[in-house]
Amino acid sequence: MSDERATSFGVAAGDYEASRPDYPFEAVAWMLENLPIGSSRVADVGAGTGKLTRVLADAPGSEVIAIDPDAEMLAKLRESVPGVPTFLGKAEKLSLPDASLDAVVLGQAWHWVDPVAASAEIGRAVRSGGTLGLIWNLRDDSVEWVMRLTEIMRTSPAAGMFEGDGPTVAAPFAELEANDWRWVRPMTRARLHRMADSRSFFITASESVRRSIHDDMDALFDELGVHGDATIDLPYVTRAFRAVRD
Repeated sequence: MSDERATSFGVAAGDYEASRPDYPFEAVAWMLENLPIGSSRVADVGAGTGKLTRVLADAPGSEVIAIDPDAEMLAKLRESVPGVPTFLGKAEKLSLPDASLDAVVLGQAWHWVDPVAASAEIGRAVRSGGTLGLIWNLRDDSVEWVMRLTEIMRTSPAAGMFEGDGPTVAAPFAELEANDWRWVRPMTRARLHRMADSRSFFITASESVRRSIHDDMDALFDELGVHGDATIDLPYVTRAFRAVRD
């Protein structure tokens, strides 16, 4: 992992699981649609609480394993997606046999890794012709109130990556293909707060900064009329990528 914030999520595993969105099935299926018939063994690396793992595990005949550097996140994953084997590890060090996987996928995680070292290690564990899939759920900051929310919560390493050239992969993987899906998620005031609480900037911030973020969020929600159990549609762009191993 390239940033100490990358391993901060365990203390907020409950908030992460409760507030972060799941991945659209269509986007996950697209990442893996080039796999040959009969391919089934997939590793979810940087699996966190299992947001992506559960979509993979629902596919008929799939053999899914979940890998994350944070034991607390994996403990929450075992509650959320029971029966999926879990292992401590990271993209740059998988501790799996050579050519033992058909695919490796990472959700909300590639921006934390060294892309060259991770590509090489994943390429070692994935057989020739296998797939590397990368996926992010990104809030749509082209919507004015969402942009204001992001400014309050502060930008993330993922947002910074997409403000640049986007994700990159290295040998032995070919050039990335990309696709987008747009959708909305109804969110209450309380869940929006928990979403902020699950972000690495908030987790590692001082108490005074955390309090300021919550106060500014409340001012925004008051302006938007989001009170109690009322919901507001939070727009997302799911951005998925896939590459084939040479």
